[in-house]
Amino acid sequence: MSKRSLIMAMIFSSLFGGIVAVVGFSLIVPQDRTIQPTANQTNPVSLTNYVFDSADFIVPDGLNFVFAAKNATNSVVHIRTTYQDGARANSPFNEFFKDYFGERYERRGGPARGAGSGVVISPEGYIVTNNHVIENADEIEVVFNDNRSYQAKVIGVDENTDLAVLKVDEENLVAVKYGNSDEINIGEWVLAIGNPYEFRSTVTAGIISAKGRNINILNGNYKIESFIQTDAAVNPGNSGGALVNLRGELVGINTAIASPSGAFAGYSFAVPVSLVKKVVSDLVEYGKVQRALLGISIYDVNAQVAEQNNLNVLKGIYVNGVMDGKAADRAGIERGDVIVAIDGKTVNNVAQLQEQVAVKRPGDEVEVKFIRDGKEKFVMAELRNEEGTLDIVELASEYRIEGATFADVSTELMEQLDIDGGVQIKELGDGKWKDVRMKKGFIVTGIDNEKIKNIRDLENYFKRTRNDGILIEGIYPDGSKAHYGLGL
Repeated sequence: MSKRSLIMAMIFSSLFGGIVAVVGFSLIVPQDRTIQPTANQTNPVSLTNYVFDSADFIVPDGLNFVFAAKNATNSVVHIRTTYQDGARANSPFNEFFKDYFGERYERRGGPARGAGSGVVISPEGYIVTNNHVIENADEIEVVFNDNRSYQAKVIGVDENTDLAVLKVDEENLVAVKYGNSDEINIGEWVLAIGNPYEFRSTVTAGIISAKGRNINILNGNYKIESFIQTDAAVNPGNSGGALVNLRGELVGINTAIASPSGAFAGYSFAVPVSLVKKVVSDLVEYGKVQRALLGISIYDVNAQVAEQNNLNVLKGIYVNGVMDGKAADRAGIERGDVIVAIDGKTVNNVAQLQEQVAVKRPGDEVEVKFIRDGKEKFVMAELRNEEGTLDIVELASEYRIEGATFADVSTELMEQLDIDGGVQIKELGDGKWKDVRMKKGFIVTGIDNEKIKNIRDLENYFKRTRNDGILIEGIYPDGSKAHYGLGL
């Protein structure tokens, strides 16, 4: 090989080796990559972590939960209930809520105990919670965030909304501020504050998923279900706790979840504060909710209903019947009308209509917008109570059934007999109670192992019982105890 050929071979070998080295290095060592914009884009896009200086970082407006949590947490209390032997209710709520809220624990060799949450609504000691949290409890203990503990008394309950008002003997308490549940929007952030699994003062966050939900869990002749649905985590013990907006204002009372297991599965429901305020006000002022009614039978409009009734709307509430002499009848509403708004607020379903009417009292007027024969019409309807009048409905002082007239036991007699409640027969005429040889003066303290503490308990029991026969237990003023079996 000539000298010239040798030099050329060495140069070629060097170049080839360099190329091999560069290609090999690029295959072994990964390189930084930037995803470039596609056609017609002007800004490059890089899929990488966003690194920022925490000192200069500002939380976007509306996403800081600290302020709301600080504002509301001290107004949320832990409620502990005790049920003596035989005092646990056969309420239809028990099975539904037992696995979820923990308000009804199984008795293990002693009194049954339960737990839930509540919200302080006034500095004078008034607290709102769910009715099923305290229903038939013998003792109710309220524990505050600073560990102060008080015995509470029941001011009033309403099974139609599953709300109850308690009172503790204390003043200058930190009360929650009311928000406006009518103005909250789907997608808005909210916090749920309560005591899940007895972990005190737990705060979780979520968004408003829907409004005006009817999940068909409540009882009562005039039940109202227009729940706020959220995805804030709610678990056993949260029942009766607060749902607040980012200003720390109360927008609902956490009440239920939809779950196949009893634990949180992404759906929780709260009574809207617009309804809470009305019920609380009535219970404190009258001891009984003043129910305002339109006096109509209704159901939701959908595509099938619209086709069957030749309607030109797919949303609203179809009036299937109008009760003679009631508010709707007097206002001129007729069967076949489709109600679409109350007081200017759109109502797309029965739950939303019920909520708008339920915040009123008998004697209040509402503007009803409805569709008739394809045309919009407006009328003013004066709402009436359950009895069809404009009067305030007083809390019953007596209850009559099957020839027997019952009244609450006096405090003096309760102390004398060492009982914590009951209803006494004041008058006894012909009927089933007399037929079983029960005597005037007998005090009923329980029915079918359910505690009967007052007239309200007795009335509620007979409203919901479906039994053909009941077992009654009680005591006479002379201290002798007795049991009776009564056929219904």
